[in-house]
Amino acid sequence: MIPAVAIGDTMEDIVTSRFDYSQLDEPNSPIKIRLNSTVVSVQHIDDNLSNPVKITYVRDGKTHVIESNQVIMACYNQMIPHLCPEMPRAQKSALANCIRAPLVYTNVLLRNWHSFVNLGIHRAYCPGSYHHRVMLDYPVSLGDYQFSKSPNEPIVAHLTRAPGESGSSARDQFAAGKRDLLVTTFETFERNIRDQLSRLLGPGGFNPAQDIAAITVNRWPHGYAYGYDPDTDQVAFDPDSWPAEKRVWVNGSRRFGNISIASSDSASNAMAEAAIGEAHRAVNDLN
Repeated sequence: MIPAVAIGDTMEDIVTSRFDYSQLDEPNSPIKIRLNSTVVSVQHIDDNLSNPVKITYVRDGKTHVIESNQVIMACYNQMIPHLCPEMPRAQKSALANCIRAPLVYTNVLLRNWHSFVNLGIHRAYCPGSYHHRVMLDYPVSLGDYQFSKSPNEPIVAHLTRAPGESGSSARDQFAAGKRDLLVTTFETFERNIRDQLSRLLGPGGFNPAQDIAAITVNRWPHGYAYGYDPDTDQVAFDPDSWPAEKRVWVNGSRRFGNISIASSDSASNAMAEAAIGEAHRAVNDLN
């Protein structure tokens, strides 16, 4: 969309390119991506659904207002009722039933992976542990990015954590998980990571003090998007199996005047292909 942001024009040469984020918002570019800009209001001018849309956003502590003939909102759908107060109550209610499951993706750079080889494993599931899954990175080589060929070489271990609070409703569990991510320090993550990997891989010769080179914790409090039925506390992990009258995310994503709604929330499916499909649908809704 903005070729100047990175050197290269193929998957092979772009994968290791350094991105120049200053190119994202050039005045003369037909496409602009404005970072660090939080939208606080999206409303039709004079509350007339035939009029253009006024967007208010905050950047660097200052409020800015722009107008657009049409708008696609590809954000966390549960926030849309707050951004568009003029929206009908039924549509607001449908959007409010979009929930997000918090998630943590932790990457641990290991100096070698002899312990995995010695134990004969590539992945381990750890119910009840701090991270519920530990696995070696997939063996992908692309362009100058080359996968580790030998246990003597460094490799990334991928750890997954889904924080929550057992015994409560799905909505409350997800909310508890978000609170957990807000208050947990990096030191707590690091301590649990070192402890868990030591217990898991120690019998294979793993030494956390020697074998861990770096840790990156990616907190995702607004994680995977799902539809939700508050009457039954069911989460739409498999949205295609739900009856049409229960697919509230479909009603929530209907066009509203000159505003169209997209993102993976609109499909109750957190995968990239779902978001792409919803983007295509949202554009067509405005035609």
